[in-house]
Amino acid sequence: MPAPASVFPRLEPRLPSVSKPIQYVGGELNSTVKDWDCGAATEAGETVRWALMYPDAYEVGLPNQGVQILYEVLNERDWIVAERTYAVWPDLEEVMRAGDEHGPIPQFTVDAHRPVRAFDLLGLSFSTELGYTNMLNALDLAGIPLHAVDRTDEDPVVLAGGHAAFNPEPIADFVDAAVLGDGEEVVLAISEVVREWKAQGRPSGDMESARDELLRRLAVSGGVYVPKFYDVSYAPDGAIVSVVPNRPGIPFRVTKHTLMDLDAWPYPAKPLVPLAETVHERFSVEIFRGCTRGCRFCQAGMITRPVRERSIETIGAMVENGIRKSGFEEVGLLSLSSADHTEIADVAKGLADRYEGQNVSLSLPSTRVDAFNINLANEFSRNGRRSGLTFAPEGGSERMRKVINKMVTEEDLIRTVAAAYSSGWRQVKLYFMCGLPTETDEDVLQIADLAKRVIAKGREVSGRNDIRCTVSIGGFVPKPHTPFQWAAQLDHETTDERLRKLRDAVRDDKKYGRAIGFRYHDGKPGIIEGLLSRGDRRVGRIIEEVWRDGGRFDGWSEHFSYDRWVAASERALSALPASDGGGVDLAWYTTRERGYDEVLPWDHLDSGLDKDWLWSDWEDALAVADGSADVEVEDCRWTPCYDCGVCPEMGTEIQIGPTGRQLLPLSVV
Repeated sequence: MPAPASVFPRLEPRLPSVSKPIQYVGGELNSTVKDWDCGAATEAGETVRWALMYPDAYEVGLPNQGVQILYEVLNERDWIVAERTYAVWPDLEEVMRAGDEHGPIPQFTVDAHRPVRAFDLLGLSFSTELGYTNMLNALDLAGIPLHAVDRTDEDPVVLAGGHAAFNPEPIADFVDAAVLGDGEEVVLAISEVVREWKAQGRPSGDMESARDELLRRLAVSGGVYVPKFYDVSYAPDGAIVSVVPNRPGIPFRVTKHTLMDLDAWPYPAKPLVPLAETVHERFSVEIFRGCTRGCRFCQAGMITRPVRERSIETIGAMVENGIRKSGFEEVGLLSLSSADHTEIADVAKGLADRYEGQNVSLSLPSTRVDAFNINLANEFSRNGRRSGLTFAPEGGSERMRKVINKMVTEEDLIRTVAAAYSSGWRQVKLYFMCGLPTETDEDVLQIADLAKRVIAKGREVSGRNDIRCTVSIGGFVPKPHTPFQWAAQLDHETTDERLRKLRDAVRDDKKYGRAIGFRYHDGKPGIIEGLLSRGDRRVGRIIEEVWRDGGRFDGWSEHFSYDRWVAASERALSALPASDGGGVDLAWYTTRERGYDEVLPWDHLDSGLDKDWLWSDWEDALAVADGSADVEVEDCRWTPCYDCGVCPEMGTEIQIGPTGRQLLPLSVV
């Protein structure tokens, strides 16, 4: 197959007219450009070609670890080409649509500027549902039909992955397939299926087309979800009656992928170094995957179980290699709760020893109050870079923290910040959520009281008045595969009113108010995220309406329009045929509580979690809220199993230390 022509000669003369043109030129350190037919010399004689997309701007998408890891894993195979593409800003979109004498300029990769439509597969990684309109825009710019049913054998297979793929139903009309869970192994398995199908001459078998035969081969494995092979039926009231396969051999449930032995997959080994400024200017190492703390609101913690730690030796080797290959001066040790790594103290001390006196700083993301200790913090700031500390109590009152199973008391928090302030820190950031199930105004107002106590304690232990505390508030969005998947979402009017009361309570305090920063978002974007998080296939009509009405970059406040989404919801849902149920509207998808017997749009997608266990945990939360019980779900890393179902269902197990090994060598040779 001849290589498609690069679009760069058509693109380059137009770049001076757009903002941040450097984000479209490619050529980053550690990027890869391979021969289009690199697989021709292999035994199978076939090349499999992936375009990988993070559906947001370059500055957000390039640092994404998931895409970087898959890019590297795929390109290590001599028969696979993998290139990257990102969402283009509206100014370049206008230029591309206007085109030149050859027509519109298509969506392109940044590596070799090849047209995205020329690839075999387009893999999109969704960490947030608000990127869906960017996906539609990229498909349209690429010349790929929006709807999967309209695609031909000449179009790439469009796959969705990332956390949002655990409920891909709102985009079921637009994607050919979705993959749940860890991607490292499954992208190679998918590539093998595609290579075999191509080597056999792209047969159609008993299917309507060669494309459908390829999708069938992917689906029968049980690890790739192909929406077109499932029929959804609805009751007259709009509820889902069933989701069932419509072809022989298609599994009733599709399971997630879980990567065991992270030490065997030490990626990224060649981190991409951006040409333009990005949201994270650091080299990141994932020190473990999964979390079993059991926070009831946290989808990431639920769907990534079980916990799998990287060994201290592998962490040390990855940090050393990453710094050498990238030149980054900051290293982030990432996970959902990094201070919970069984050897985090040894990791921190070993890395601080190794890089002492060098221009390398270490950082941890948001730290649990009950996992923090001052020795750990001192190790991470040993090189003199002492930024603020971030903690996430999540709930404003102790009652709310018990409801969400965030078992941190007010005294725990005060004791922790006292240790930080007395050891020289001047700023602490506290993260909370508004709109949690059973929440009241009083629960939220207690955030102000807590922040004032933090400032008072900081002034007391440090003897200084330049103590700062920043309170950051996010809106709670119920997510699939969590105990709160049945919860009603708080309407945006009530959310905004509670936040207004909280803001006034902070600002009106003459003694502490000026020392407390207050950051929050209004409730409207959260409602739309809720619609997309728990929506079904009918929501796809809304997404398409919004995109056709100009919706782009909905995760950016300056581009997001709540009114546009509301209007699109009313138009799309009012036009539903009777066969697709009736009576559904924006509120039906968001502010309505679900019952146990309701078929949820993602029930046929298996995250390993037992639905009865999730429901029992939801009931426990309600019992805690009304005071009829006091149930704490402890971390199963350190306690007996709580029967969430993941380990026996997925054939996995918790992998933690201590290993008793050391991070060596202590100095870089």
